[in-house]
Amino acid sequence: MNEILFLIHILLVILFLFVALRLGKNYLLVFAAILALIANLFVIKQIDLFSKTVTATDVFIIGAIFSQNLLQEYFGKEIAIKTIKITFFSMLFFLVMSKIQLLYIPSHLDSTHASFQNILSSSPRIIISSMVAFFLTQRLDIYFFSFLKKIFKAKYLPLRMGLSSIVVQFIDTLLFSFLALWGIVDHIFDIILFSFIIKSLVIIFSASFMKLSKYFMKNENKNENKNETIYE
Repeated sequence: MNEILFLIHILLVILFLFVALRLGKNYLLVFAAILALIANLFVIKQIDLFSKTVTATDVFIIGAIFSQNLLQEYFGKEIAIKTIKITFFSMLFFLVMSKIQLLYIPSHLDSTHASFQNILSSSPRIIISSMVAFFLTQRLDIYFFSFLKKIFKAKYLPLRMGLSSIVVQFIDTLLFSFLALWGIVDHIFDIILFSFIIKSLVIIFSASFMKLSKYFMKNENKNENKNETIYE
């Protein structure tokens, strides 16, 4: 059932991604930020997928990267950079506020504190490592995606998004694994390998749908940055 649910999960994120694109760049920007926050919230939940223990948050991370790529493709590099800054600020705010919330002494009537503590009291090392890896790789994605756009002359959007995301996620997997998990888990290279394989499969499957993204653009949105974007 997890494998079927995983496929449905990917399709739903793609659907909401296209709806956000249709509604405009501000919706897509917020969508990218929400995906990053959700990924950091659910990263501690482990599932069995293809007989391996993984987390399902890779879908959210890939969705955030694809959102950023579409923002850069259709609205320009500056809005993509702005998205990273807003997302990082949101993640930092969420981190600080979640720690503050846990400091409150719960009422004797409260039955949720223990659950919130289990979810929100993740190791500072894991949270900080995740934020550092996210910030660095998202910036890399902007410049690498821009490089690919010039190389391919703004054609082959699914291929460009797929290549950029796979390279960036390989670096992200290495960074996060060594920063957050080195010395804590056994067989770290097995974790890196399988995590990267799962991410690559999600990227390849999702990128194949990105050709459809231009059909979700409103004409007024297309004209907004016509000097920056070349459409296929």
